[in-house]
Amino acid sequence: MESVLYFAVVVYKVLVLLIEELGGSSIFLHRFFGKPFRISTGPCCCCCPCLPHVPMSRRMLFLLKLGALQYAVLKTALSVLAVVLWTNGNFDLSDLEITGAAIWLNPFIGVLTIISLWPVAIIFMNTNRFLRSLNIVPKYAMYQLILVLSQLQTSIINILALDGSIACAPPLSSQARASMLSQQMMIMEMFIISLVTRFLYHRTYDPLPSEAHDDQQDNKAALQAALVEHNV
Repeated sequence: MESVLYFAVVVYKVLVLLIEELGGSSIFLHRFFGKPFRISTGPCCCCCPCLPHVPMSRRMLFLLKLGALQYAVLKTALSVLAVVLWTNGNFDLSDLEITGAAIWLNPFIGVLTIISLWPVAIIFMNTNRFLRSLNIVPKYAMYQLILVLSQLQTSIINILALDGSIACAPPLSSQARASMLSQQMMIMEMFIISLVTRFLYHRTYDPLPSEAHDDQQDNKAALQAALVEHNV
């Protein structure tokens, strides 16, 4: 439970990291205010490229932060509720009846997870070209890898245990063996990831280019595109 709650906070902190690397909320708004942001990104709307671009504003930035923060708050509350229900014998992952608590809590937590990942993806997809000098792409890749290993991998192992694909070995049941296998894999995987992330974060990077430099690069790109179109 503690590791899951820690990751729920990490989702919000990644969003804060992207904004702080660009100078903080005030400078971020000054730099991108009114500029169109593409929202057709995963995991919610990656299959909807026809969605219109939304101009950045103070209200939109607040909604993006709120979308990532709600997962940290609600995930904590629902995890405590699940522990209380489990101690009372009312929460069982193998109970898939409509009257069981697991069939309601787990899908709701999944929806909250998807909603929290969407704002982070929006900020990253629209600002990563300004942060490439800070190796933001490998950092974001490590964050996505942790998401897959901590959420998807664990879910797959739990499903295999419920299906009986992981045999029991007394005194451990099938679910207990699945949990032990998942945690052993996570220990090794996270140790390797921690080494990579330490290399990415514990180093000095050059300062980011100014907003004027970004505008100059955009103007050059637009001029080159215009020249190519004229030549054609």
